[in-house]
Amino acid sequence: MRSASGLGWHLIRGWALLVYVFMFLPVAVVVLLSFNASQFGSFPMTGLSFRWFVELAENEAILRAFETSIVLGLLTSIISTTLGVLASLALVRYRVPGANAISTLLIAPILVPEVVLAVALLLFLNFLGIHKSFALLLFGHVIFTLPFVILVVQARLVGIKREVEEAALSLGANPVQTFFQITLPLMLPAVLAGALFAFTISFDDITGTLFWKPGGVETIPTQIFAMLRNSISPEINALGTVMIVMTVGLPLLGVAVARRLAQRSGG
Repeated sequence: MRSASGLGWHLIRGWALLVYVFMFLPVAVVVLLSFNASQFGSFPMTGLSFRWFVELAENEAILRAFETSIVLGLLTSIISTTLGVLASLALVRYRVPGANAISTLLIAPILVPEVVLAVALLLFLNFLGIHKSFALLLFGHVIFTLPFVILVVQARLVGIKREVEEAALSLGANPVQTFFQITLPLMLPAVLAGALFAFTISFDDITGTLFWKPGGVETIPTQIFAMLRNSISPEINALGTVMIVMTVGLPLLGVAVARRLAQRSGG
């Protein structure tokens, strides 16, 4: 029995390993080819070079798209985090009529396919006579990222004992002082995690962005999509590597900061 059980676990681990290889091997190939000296993105590689990263930094269209993505991601992160914290406080700390229905409504965008949400929002705003703009693009990203912030912040807020806040109030602090000096520091790791989630999701989004963006405005994902229509340039591999570093590095950095803040607040 033990030998059969051990064989089963080895098969499961082997299958899991194959799945991971299937998922991440294309990503590794993109990163590897971004350093290929040849202008043809194929193997065997002719040498290692940073040529395509240099050309990437000199491409004005990509730089504009990168700037747009950064600004859009930061604005989305700030708005979604602010609204998410306020909504979480209202739903967890106060008795709000229909709190369960409101919570479900706020989290609903996660349950709806993004393409359906993008088309629905676009048609609704067209019905109201509102045309495509950067504000519409920002509004759509906030709707899509807000549920992630709410889920993360609510989970942290539930774990903060109400007695700590009540003790501060009994010692003479007003509700605003209690929030900024007690509640916010305790929930700060979740707030930062939610903000990073919102920024990363906004930075990587392409489905909703294709529907909501006005003409002449490109983000990094839509710029890659436009470049792929013409040809597969080695610059795309370099741009993909930059995006991989950002979308993987930022969450890892956020986890490290959140753990450090949680350790300090716990100590």
